[in-house]
Amino acid sequence: MRIEEVKPFLVHRWLLVRVYTDEGIIGNGEAGLWAHHSIVYEAINELRRYYIGKDPTCIEHHWQTISRSTHFMGSVLSAAISAIDVALWDIIAKSVNLPVYKLLGGKCREKVKVFANVSGSNLDEIAEDAERRVKQGFKSLRVTPFFKGSEKQDPTETIKTAVDIVKTIREAVGYTVDLGVEIHRNLSPGEAVILARELEPYRLLYIEDPVAPESIDGLEYVARQSRIPIATGERFYNMWQFKEIIDRKCVSLIRPDISLAGGFTHCKKIAAIAEASFVGVFPHLMGSPVNTAAQVQLDASIPNYVLQESNIIEPPLSKVVDEPLRLEDGYMIVPNRPGIGVEINEDALAEFPYEPREIVGTFREDGSVAY
Repeated sequence: MRIEEVKPFLVHRWLLVRVYTDEGIIGNGEAGLWAHHSIVYEAINELRRYYIGKDPTCIEHHWQTISRSTHFMGSVLSAAISAIDVALWDIIAKSVNLPVYKLLGGKCREKVKVFANVSGSNLDEIAEDAERRVKQGFKSLRVTPFFKGSEKQDPTETIKTAVDIVKTIREAVGYTVDLGVEIHRNLSPGEAVILARELEPYRLLYIEDPVAPESIDGLEYVARQSRIPIATGERFYNMWQFKEIIDRKCVSLIRPDISLAGGFTHCKKIAAIAEASFVGVFPHLMGSPVNTAAQVQLDASIPNYVLQESNIIEPPLSKVVDEPLRLEDGYMIVPNRPGIGVEINEDALAEFPYEPREIVGTFREDGSVAY
């Protein structure tokens, strides 16, 4: 079997890829550098020259060749490799009529636990949404504990608002569900430490991305002074980045994204590194139903999986695949179809023209960049 073509598709706010073989088997994947899809699109077109004519089953060899041939890597190339890597695993699994999780060692779980985001423009709406999510069957919730315009608040007010939001959710749903907070890298290390200490009474499962990812020292500072487990890593794109924060004991949960951090080939290794240090895998998940399907295959196969986004795509956008995954009572059902479990519907893609994201700054009261 040989690769005949590698074809990327810019669709809606997604970058999908299909890999075609001379035996008629087509692999499906997705790239996850969502802010810069057009750049990754060109990277995939450049990499296709290497892949065409190659054996699609030599997945590890291809990963090593591309990443080490010039030692120029980064998030753009990693996202491109990730999309193609997932498609190659889709191909090899289809060629033996098995789901990908079977090739990764088999199921460690029958279904994949997911969380629901809680939102609202005031505390009453926050409480109502949390209650609604629990009634829908979700056993884990996450909230970004800020309201619109928080970038113009002073740190003291920001921290008070965050505590009020978390307190409101706990009063609404109690302690029978897990709760985490997503900071989106919007605090300084000092502010993150103060907030973490204020939130300790509410038994959070994690505090996610408390500070920007550029400084591991900053993250370590927060981790050493906080008693709330830290989750981070959605911007990381290789296992060495994850290994550093794990070795320095900065995290309890890591957030690799299969569409950015190297596909199945690399993310399986990242999960193993974490497992050796009793660190949980809390994958980051954005994008189309293709990315969801791929991630669920990995989730099913690793012992230290913890949680991820539900990422349910509603009609008509769900038409980009032939059979979206099912969500039942807060769990994603692991499909048993060959490959990753979904097939890109090329005929439907033209209905959803690409929507490039604009760079929009977020500014403080004095006009400086907030985050």
